[in-house]
Amino acid sequence: MEEFWYVKLISYSLISLMSSMERKRFMEPFLIFGLGNPGREYERTRHNIGFIALDKLSIEWKIDISRYRYKSLVGEGKFAGNRIFLVKPQTYMNNSGNSVRSFMRFYKLEPTRLLVIHDDLDLPFGSIRLREEGGSAGQRGMQSIISKIGTDEFARLRIGIGRPPGRMDPMDYVLKKFSHNSETDLDLVLNTVVRSIEVMLKDGIEKAMTLYNHSVLQDE
Repeated sequence: MEEFWYVKLISYSLISLMSSMERKRFMEPFLIFGLGNPGREYERTRHNIGFIALDKLSIEWKIDISRYRYKSLVGEGKFAGNRIFLVKPQTYMNNSGNSVRSFMRFYKLEPTRLLVIHDDLDLPFGSIRLREEGGSAGQRGMQSIISKIGTDEFARLRIGIGRPPGRMDPMDYVLKKFSHNSETDLDLVLNTVVRSIEVMLKDGIEKAMTLYNHSVLQDE
């Protein structure tokens, strides 16, 4: 029993020695939302690149995304001194904001503790763009989030999926799965997504933007 209280006292002492910023990172979760649609018919589709990116983070950081909270699948872990939540809303893309708002309200978080990953038709496949803030760029999941939390001042990582060929309807295009030929390139993109988020959490978003806001495939 004495040993238990000794360990607990040491833990509290370590926390008290942390700077206010370190305590914030240790105690408050950092939310990483990947946007997509639930259901097998949407797995590995272009519109679900946010879910796919979270699956990659889950593997790299060994965070199991299996709990169900606020109509979302959630995994909790740690990276670079941050308490991390990986979250996949199960509300369908257009209602993603409901889940984001629920998590932010429960944990009383500022928008600086949020990163949203989503697809972008206007970026070529193989490009990523990390930004500190901005509009929705017409992405309906982002529109929902901005509407529900009342601000667009939060980080987002856009993953390019390119424009549809010819006269294909953009809705049909985004709901198609990545081709077998593009899977190798997709893996390169996802590796870069992971590295960019790791740099963001360790060294700040400005450095991550400088290093990774470009076409991944042109560098290969």
